[in-house]
Amino acid sequence: MPPITGVWEKALSPEFKKPYYKRLRDTVVKEYAAHEVYPSKNDLYSALHLTPLDKVKAVILGQDPYHEPGQAHGLCFSVKKGVKIPPSLVNIYQELHDDLGIDIPAHGDLTSWAEQGVLLLNTVLTVRAHQAFSHRGIGWEQFTDAIIEAVNKQDRPIVYMLWGSPAQSKSRMLDNPKHLILKAPHPSPLSAYRGFFGCRHFSKCNEFLEKNGVAPVDWRI
Repeated sequence: MPPITGVWEKALSPEFKKPYYKRLRDTVVKEYAAHEVYPSKNDLYSALHLTPLDKVKAVILGQDPYHEPGQAHGLCFSVKKGVKIPPSLVNIYQELHDDLGIDIPAHGDLTSWAEQGVLLLNTVLTVRAHQAFSHRGIGWEQFTDAIIEAVNKQDRPIVYMLWGSPAQSKSRMLDNPKHLILKAPHPSPLSAYRGFFGCRHFSKCNEFLEKNGVAPVDWRI
């Protein structure tokens, strides 16, 4: 597993000493050796590398990585340029257009959001090829909870955009009065019409940040 550096390393270092993390690390190393696993090892911690803890201004939580070839690259909902835009991201782009009038992008790479301080975090960080949710329960959830807890401790305005019940279940951890929690159904085709469309989370996020003296996110891709 690649190293975690900088501010994240300091915040997460207590986790590295815990028994669950050693089991997680050993399991993930074996999985990469024996199976096709996504994302690539180099992209495993892309969300942390692109969005340092002290730069986080918003958090979007996904579940586990895309499980088909060429899709996952360490940022939830995102795919690299040249890869077909997945259905959930199509719906995210539609809401972005309806909310802020932004032209629907031609690709699905959300790196520019991450570089502006949007932590695009899956709650499980790896998956076997073609097997959705195959790495649930091996320890990632405890580790990503520690990431979320580290963000919750930040003494500045931060927005959480929690889409769907798995993401919303993390709201129990979020008790910082300086932060804003936004909830909506998941953007998947199965649930987007139940309230994701029309939630206006992108504009609400920016309104909150600006009200608190923080530069808004440029959501254009």
